[in-house]
Amino acid sequence: MSRTALRICPLCEATCGLTLTIEGTAVTGARGDRDDVFSRGFICPKGASFGAVDGDPDRLRTPLVRRDGELCEATWEEAFDAVAAGLRPVVERYGPNSVGVVLGNPNVHTVAGALYPPILMAGLRTRSVFTASTVDQMPKHVSSGLLYGDALAIPVPDLDHTDHLLLIGANPLESNGSLCTAPDFPGKLKALKARGGTLTVIDPRRTRTARLADRHVAIRPGTDALLLAAMAYVLFEEDLVALGELAPHVQGVGELRAEVRDFTPESVADACDVDAGTIRALARELAAAPTAAVYGRIGSCTVPHGTLASWLVDVLNVLTGNLDRPGGALFPQAATDKTPRPAGPGHGFALGRWRSRVSRHPEAKGELPLSALAEEIDTATAEGEPIRALVAVASNPVLSAPDGDRLDKALGSLDFMVSVDPYLNETSRHAHVVLPPPPPSQSPHHDFAFNTLAVRNQVRYTRAAVPLEPGRMAESEILARLILAATGMHGADPAAVDAMVVDQTLGKAVEEPHSPVHGRDPKELAAQLTGVSGPERRLDMMLRLGPYGDGFGVRPDGLTLEKLLAHPHGIDLGPLKSRLPQPLKTVSGKVELLPAPIAGDLPRLREALRHRPDGLVLVGRRHLRSNNSWMHNVPALTGGSNRCTLHIHPQDAERLGVRDGAAVRLKGAGGEVTAPAEVTDAVRPGVVSLPHGWGHDRPGTRLGHAATDPGVNVNQLLDGSLLDPLSGNAVLNGVAIEVSPVSEKITALT
Repeated sequence: MSRTALRICPLCEATCGLTLTIEGTAVTGARGDRDDVFSRGFICPKGASFGAVDGDPDRLRTPLVRRDGELCEATWEEAFDAVAAGLRPVVERYGPNSVGVVLGNPNVHTVAGALYPPILMAGLRTRSVFTASTVDQMPKHVSSGLLYGDALAIPVPDLDHTDHLLLIGANPLESNGSLCTAPDFPGKLKALKARGGTLTVIDPRRTRTARLADRHVAIRPGTDALLLAAMAYVLFEEDLVALGELAPHVQGVGELRAEVRDFTPESVADACDVDAGTIRALARELAAAPTAAVYGRIGSCTVPHGTLASWLVDVLNVLTGNLDRPGGALFPQAATDKTPRPAGPGHGFALGRWRSRVSRHPEAKGELPLSALAEEIDTATAEGEPIRALVAVASNPVLSAPDGDRLDKALGSLDFMVSVDPYLNETSRHAHVVLPPPPPSQSPHHDFAFNTLAVRNQVRYTRAAVPLEPGRMAESEILARLILAATGMHGADPAAVDAMVVDQTLGKAVEEPHSPVHGRDPKELAAQLTGVSGPERRLDMMLRLGPYGDGFGVRPDGLTLEKLLAHPHGIDLGPLKSRLPQPLKTVSGKVELLPAPIAGDLPRLREALRHRPDGLVLVGRRHLRSNNSWMHNVPALTGGSNRCTLHIHPQDAERLGVRDGAAVRLKGAGGEVTAPAEVTDAVRPGVVSLPHGWGHDRPGTRLGHAATDPGVNVNQLLDGSLLDPLSGNAVLNGVAIEVSPVSEKITALT
């Protein structure tokens, strides 16, 4: 007999509410939850395929331990014994930095992935930390840190109320939104147009989002910062700067004006391949709109000036008075945010507190560039020990980082590697121990990260829809036991990890004068926490201490876990509101519009005015039915438009002798790949596009469906040497590439 259960979708950043149909313990259907306070029934193809993702037969069900060179099924006890025996000797002999930690994108989609990795890294005391952020959004974290003093203070466009939305390097009709959590992003853009608003898209591809736009500007890839700087110039030159109520909270406007004087529309037009008149029109339209928001995403982050482009997105919002006002770009307030502190100066944000051992890359937000992982393993220097052991959690850097072939070899040389992953993929196949978490239906869900980026304040939590299968272990327990094994406490009760966090958090809270529990007994507070598990008790604690919480009885109407559980479709906390100056943690207590690291990088941008690359340049692309490398094993989410093909403009195809469907060879600094051509005017001339996350053709994996149509790894074309210097982010877009036809036809595109 079937039943239904609610679940928040963990398959992308939109966080839509689902209603699952369950037969026994199998999810047989998924539809949008019409009563969900945030998504209101919206669902995309990924959410509709929840059951297929959840029940993928290639998901690992038991731990694997390497014996005599082969990965074999093992008990959980054997697996954690092997972790302790493999990691601790490395730490004790070579020091904490000899153990690397790599965190992948799926971490932010699970409760355990949000709560436990910070404890693991603190317990290991390693500085060898790498995440997917440095092949994605790290420039935005760095620019926010420099502007606002907090790398996590990222303003999002007020999609429901803005009159004018300018998107640069973003394709939310395919991605569903990113660093802007918004179920039904397509519907919100259509509603914007229906109420008379304007949508402008700046993108070298005529994406589905661009086709919806009132104005599409096909910029030359990699020149986003130049165009945005020229728009800022126009605002100053034509006296269109109007900070309004922002003025008391901003410093550095005059200095900024002097710094952008070289970026006239005429001077950047040739490099951007956008005429000066269009650039001036973009600036004027932005300034003239009653409310407006500029929003940039991965296309403007993964370029040579990614941090400058991310900074200039917010600069334009500031100069037009649209930062921190309804209809502009606002700072969300998540229910699990820390207790709001009084407004005032903070400690600010620092870059380069340490550097990588080999290429001396500066850290950003506590991380080193993922591009540097291979050399940190395979290169000896006098600066310290190389990475000899690796902990990889929900990460597949062989496909997500540049030069996967080199990293593939480097991983094979490690003394020890443990991977927390549901699949034996291109990276986890190198592990000595693989610890598989259960499928999402058997796990609870709360969006700790994405609620801090949501376009409406709300809070939702769903418990596991299906009981934990016999022989499975909850992801929270897996990570807690991993922490204990890695930090010399193997065999201790995993509940001790959560208890330690609760004790430390409440101990600090009672000492903070602005906390609602100031001066109280932390043990008495801990006794009030509810929940059936450690993670639930921690969620209850965070809700109670948060901006909407009950303060452990201080505000009787405030949030608690019990109240949230009584509202299975979530609790609406209202639209985004103006919050400045409270979110600011800069030393000045103001928005610092021209931070010193930014000013120091502007000469490099001026140098870019002199360069216009010859030949073809490469950009990536997103697929609606995919998310990086971890959904290609689901038949329902592959095929159709979700294919690893090279998009090339008809003019370039004719010039190079490339036929639609024929094999083409792509050559870059990191190597060569061969893919089928798809001739289309969806890309502008001079640009080719290949999606990322493919390349499922390595031996030793267990991805049966993905291997039938493996595609190629676009990041193999990169050698990892191109980075945005401020953030360490890999340059993945606007990269020079050579394309040539090969003789045989790979596949017909029909």
